[in-house]
Amino acid sequence: MVTTVLDTFSAITERRSVKHFDPDHEMTESEINKLLELAILSPTSFNMQNWRFVLVRDKEMREEIWNASWKQCQVKDASILLALCADLNAFARNPERYWANAPEQVSSAIVPMIGKFYSGNPQLQRDEAMRSIGIAAQTLMLAAKAMGYDSCPMVGFDQKKVTELIKLPEDHIIGMLLPIGKAKEPARARGGQLPLEEVLFTNTF
Repeated sequence: MVTTVLDTFSAITERRSVKHFDPDHEMTESEINKLLELAILSPTSFNMQNWRFVLVRDKEMREEIWNASWKQCQVKDASILLALCADLNAFARNPERYWANAPEQVSSAIVPMIGKFYSGNPQLQRDEAMRSIGIAAQTLMLAAKAMGYDSCPMVGFDQKKVTELIKLPEDHIIGMLLPIGKAKEPARARGGQLPLEEVLFTNTF
């Protein structure tokens, strides 16, 4: 059983994008499973759970993804590497299963709405996929930090090459890579946070 070492506020405050990981540290299967079990509790629109996670275990593939990521050390040195993806057509894949445990009057009302909302709108399908990936990524990063691990969300990689390597289906999209592991050295000091009053508006701009 994984013991949480940080409360939520501390995990948010202390989470940073770490570049240097201990290449000799191995996460246990229990820890990896716990992370992913928490990730799939992330919210999604209509509960369609459109995220898909690729856990890259093969060492040769890790090496190839490292090359496709301009040899950024975190890709190869982190304990695990996840490719966070999403199914663009999740809305149409037996949507009744997303509400299988709901009362019949609830599922019969909601399930028909899903297809009507997303069908024929590829931009919305893509937007929803990226939203779901982002929310799941934050769940993973905060859970990892609470467990004593660090992470580094990445878009710095050759998407076409990585897509080929993980054999991503054509109707799926990759949002980011997420290395997770034991930090070898701390992240640099924060570059500079904008003041809240610059980014917060009340009612209107």
